[in-house]
Amino acid sequence: MKPDPILPDLLSTHLSIVFCGTAASDKSAAAGAYYANPTNRFWRTLFNTGLTPSLMQPQQFPELLNHGIGLTDLAKCAQGVDAALSATDYDVHAFKNKIHVFSPQWVAFTSKKAASVFFDQPTHQICYGMQAKVIGETHIWVLPSPSGAATRYWDIGPWAALAGVVRPG
Repeated sequence: MKPDPILPDLLSTHLSIVFCGTAASDKSAAAGAYYANPTNRFWRTLFNTGLTPSLMQPQQFPELLNHGIGLTDLAKCAQGVDAALSATDYDVHAFKNKIHVFSPQWVAFTSKKAASVFFDQPTHQICYGMQAKVIGETHIWVLPSPSGAATRYWDIGPWAALAGVVRPG
């Protein structure tokens, strides 16, 4: 029997974008909310780039659907830092199936690690921004990780560029 997901998917039809990470952090798992570590820039970045009209708290994640935003992870039944995850924790096939079913306009991987798992390529071969590959009709974007653990790689630029494409004007 497959274990329960650490965090539920936040998916529906007609979404502009689905953010996809690797797995819930230990703090997110304990809080029962995505991107719950106070050092994570996810919620501030959504607000600062105009993807949400106000600064939301992690426990408000279900309200993202009201803004055309969904959430999921590649490893739904595992938690922790990327280094603690094994290759068998990821389920790229299930992720692709979800994207085919819900068909958002965009999928944005919230780290090069998540994108590398999806593309089955080393992280150094992954570039930030829009990707040539699509999933059905869904375009793919790769973002710098908002995690506090990835501070040295942080750049809001690719997030702002994505916001400009998702919410032009």
